[in-house]
Order: sequence, then structure tokens, then C-alpha cells
Amino acid sequence: MSHTRDNWLTSLFRVWRREFYLVFHDLGVMLFFFALPLFYPIVYTLIYNPELIRDMPIAVVDHSRTAPSRELARMVDATDGLKVYQYAPDMEAARRMMNRKEVYGILEIPAGYARQLGRGEQANVTYYADVSLLLRYRQALFNLTDLQMAIATRHQQEKIASGGLLLQDIGGSPIDTQSVMMGDPTQGFASFIMPGVLVLILHQSLILGVAMLAGGSAERRRRNGGLDPMSVDAPASATLIGKTLCYTTIYTPMALYALHFVPWMFTLPHLDSMLDSLVYILPMTVAASMLGFCVASFVTEREASLMVVVFTSVVFLFLSGLTWPRYAMGPFWQLVGGFIPATWGIEGFIRLNSNGATFAQQSHPAMMLWGLAALYFAVAWILTRRFGLFAGVRRTSPRTA
Repeated sequence: MSHTRDNWLTSLFRVWRREFYLVFHDLGVMLFFFALPLFYPIVYTLIYNPELIRDMPIAVVDHSRTAPSRELARMVDATDGLKVYQYAPDMEAARRMMNRKEVYGILEIPAGYARQLGRGEQANVTYYADVSLLLRYRQALFNLTDLQMAIATRHQQEKIASGGLLLQDIGGSPIDTQSVMMGDPTQGFASFIMPGVLVLILHQSLILGVAMLAGGSAERRRRNGGLDPMSVDAPASATLIGKTLCYTTIYTPMALYALHFVPWMFTLPHLDSMLDSLVYILPMTVAASMLGFCVASFVTEREASLMVVVFTSVVFLFLSGLTWPRYAMGPFWQLVGGFIPATWGIEGFIRLNSNGATFAQQSHPAMMLWGLAALYFAVAWILTRRFGLFAGVRRTSPRTA
């Protein structure tokens, strides 16, 4: 038994060493394992900076043409998110500016605006928004809502003061509300999306590299009559674990850089420690590697690995909960998303990194990652035993396996 164990460990070490050799002698795999994790996080974060939309141009159609309507336009222009690009003579001219993308919103002030305010009535102002990008709509909505509350408070004070009360005795509002944006205090898009995108970049680049290595092995087997001269003759379990140890060794510093130092460089939320990052790096790397081995059974050439990313990246992004919360998805899509390691990696890392949770509070995503690692290991082991995906000789039947 001791001799068998020694042989298994020796085989595992040989697989680990040979996999390092294959990785560092394959330019395509090195691009996926090193260039993507190094440069993609920086490029994506630079694209999303600045995080907030400032001075979004809008058109004003002032049918009132009075001092209160002009004051309203000046107040809109004074907000940090909106800028009065031009006064349009009518709605048709404003629509033409919006069609030409000169403005992204139209503020229409009715003719009776000043008269309604003077009578103490409710004045209605219409805003037409371009919702092709929800960030623009959100910025306009927040600014106009704050402006509406400020104007309403001022008119309330003036109305009450006209009855003989002192202005300093009048409160601004019966209820004072304050928004606290947990996990994204700046309300920036990069702070919201980038922590999850960083995890997905690591996940996809690892699967892509594993698939490309498998495609190279399949090509060598075809050229050599079913024999891959670069493979190591080892048990299936030693082959899978040895390869995974190689990928984990490579991806640990890459993941620390992407998940810990990139948020620090761009002042994104980063409340977790380096140890917390490592806790989620290990199970997600193992689970993603095992999933890559399963996907590799469909890869017969190196170029086919690119199709894996094309097919899975958008699907994984949507199912991860970054663009739409998982609790709002149907039971079927929640189940499908639960089989993707990136889903649990993103969920756990965001809560640690952005919300300051402890590992004890987020042990469930980590346990799910280890469970997926065990599941995909079993599937990859069966595929390796049955088809000899990573062995030196292609196995074509259970008898030869």
C-alpha cells in the first residue's frame, strides 16, 4: 500500500511539473493565464471611470418664459448631474436635438407654471428621458427629485412665513431622510460592477486556458495515432489533482493582484483582508479548474477553446446576479446559476470586499464552491477514465480503459 501511495504521489508530482512546462511553453495559454488577469482588470476599471455621470446635457422648452421658470432652469443647470445644453423654442426642436444625441433629456415647463405657483397650486413640469442607458436616467431622476423637494420646501416655508411665523421656526420637512449606500458609498458604476467582474475574469480566463491546453493535447493525439507524447502516464485522480495544483499555484498571485490590489489602486471598495481573499481564491480556482476539465471533453482543437468563452461568458455574467439579482430569477435559472463556480465566488467576494462581512458569515458560498469542486472532479474523473482525455494514450472503450 505504501508503494502504491508513493507511486501515486510521484505521478502527481510528474503531472504537476509537466503541466508547468506546457503552460510556460504555450504562448496562447500564457496570454490567458497572465495577460488577461493582469491587464483586463485595469482596462475595465479605466473604462468605467469616472464612475458617475456629470453634466448630462438636456434641452429646456420653456413655455412659461417667466422669472420662476427661468429660475427653475438655472437650478437644474446648477446640479452636478445635469447641464442645460440649449433652450429649444418648441418640443419639435428639442426632439431633433435628442435624435442627434446632442441632449439626453428634455425638460418642458408649461405655460401656467408661474401662475400655478403664485396661486399655491401644484405646478407640473414634464421631463422626457432617454432611457437607452439607465445610468443617465438614474442621474436625472436623482437630481430632479432632490430639486423638487428643495423647491417644495422653500415654497412651504414662504407660505407659512406669510402667516406671521418666523422662518427659523419652520422645519424643512416633517421627515428627514438620509440614504446610506452600503457597499457602494460613492454610488459609482465601477464600485458596483467591478468587484464581480474581476472574479468573472479570473474564472473565464482559467477555463479558457484549461480548454486550450486540452485542445492542444487532442491535436497531438491525432498527429501521433492516439498518443500524446507530452502527457504523463498517471492515474486519473493524480492527473486531475496535479493539473489543478499547477493552476492554483499560478492563479493565487494573479487572483490576489486582481481582487486585492486593483481595487486598492482605483479606490474601489476593498474592506476584506488578503487572507479573506485567499479563502475564496482557493475553492473557486479548484472548482473552475474541474469545470474546465469537464468542458475540455468537447474541445478537439486549440481554437475551439475560444468558442467556450464566446458561449459561456455572457450567460455566466447574467446568471451570476451582477446584472439582475438572483433572488428575482426563476427557480430554474437559480438552479442553473448555482452550478457555475463564478456565481458563488462573486456572491461571497462582494459581501466580503464591499460589505465587510466576515468569512463565518459567508461560509455558505465557500461550501458551495467546495461542493462544486467535488462534483466536477467526479465528472472529470469519469470522463478521464472513460475517454482518456488527459492520458498519454487515447482510450476508446471500457475494455482498454
